[in-house]
Amino acid sequence: MEKSIENIWKEGFLERDALVAPKISNLYNQKSIHIIDKFKRMFRINLIAIVVFSFAFLVVSYFIGIPITGIIFFVMLSVLVYFNKKLLNDLEQIDLGDSSYQYLKAFNQWKNNQISINKKFSRVLYPMIFISLILGFWFKDAQGMPLGERLVTEVLKGFPDIYLIFGIPLIGIVMVSIILVLLAYFGGRIYKWDLNIVYGRVFRKLDELMTDIESLRS
Repeated sequence: MEKSIENIWKEGFLERDALVAPKISNLYNQKSIHIIDKFKRMFRINLIAIVVFSFAFLVVSYFIGIPITGIIFFVMLSVLVYFNKKLLNDLEQIDLGDSSYQYLKAFNQWKNNQISINKKFSRVLYPMIFISLILGFWFKDAQGMPLGERLVTEVLKGFPDIYLIFGIPLIGIVMVSIILVLLAYFGGRIYKWDLNIVYGRVFRKLDELMTDIESLRS
């Protein structure tokens, strides 16, 4: 029996879809791999930049007389790099598989875990950086006397009745404590802001790609 025009028309569409679908799938696969590879390169470069900065600042801090700041900076940034290098290794282990959708879902899970870890660490990192600056300049030599001691001496000249705790004005301790609490509280948000500046464009492209794939799957 001869095929009707309607059947021929339907079969033509099915055959065309059978050819187009793999091409679209392959296109999304290649696009997913390309964007995530770009993120990996940026991530590696960022880690290298942190390592270089921590070493450079360690040397500079010694010559400007605030070695305590440099040491704390170096230790904290080294810990940051260590954990993120482990996270990068985990990312490298994600199987590309046959589906760009599954690959993107696996990457999103990794990304959420990476952000969660770094947000928690940032609540410690930023307060420690601030403390390192305070300690560095407090003990910096200023004409044969630590800068902090000299500042306290000057304050006592103007306010001889000011209350001291371990030789430090109470008002100074209160102000530093408030700043530390704020940095700990907003540390995660500061990290997200920094993350968005560096990787925001890449993440937006991946979100758009995921949305496109999900719309095609529905």
